[in-house]
Amino acid sequence: MFNPLTIPFGCVMLYNVVKLKQGVSEEDVELALGEMCNVVKNTYGNDEGGFIGGQVFKYSGFVSEEGSVKSNKDTNIHIAIVTYWKSYEQHERSHADTVFKEKFDALVEYASETYELGYEMLWQGGVEEDADLSKAA
Repeated sequence: MFNPLTIPFGCVMLYNVVKLKQGVSEEDVELALGEMCNVVKNTYGNDEGGFIGGQVFKYSGFVSEEGSVKSNKDTNIHIAIVTYWKSYEQHERSHADTVFKEKFDALVEYASETYELGYEMLWQGGVEEDADLSKAA
């Protein structure tokens, strides 16, 4: 459940923002979110389904001044759901499925807005295992 992900090059990433209604907290949506994520993992996590893995983040309120050219500083409470798929087509088939729609609709009851953006991977990399990071300055 909390294992690190290995993301293969060439996959697609879908970034879903769920803005919560006024007065709704992350804790309020935990059950609906957990059930939806479980359905995705258990139903579409095979070659036919194409699901590779995912992550859920809560907005913590900070906006990087160093990494932003222009920021709207939107402080609405929201959750980001990041999922990785073998193909966009597999993602779309899974989300058109009745099993998924039922769980997603339960989450949407708490939302004022949702949107999902798709990305194709252009690059990935990590720190070399034997790199001496103290010299990088």
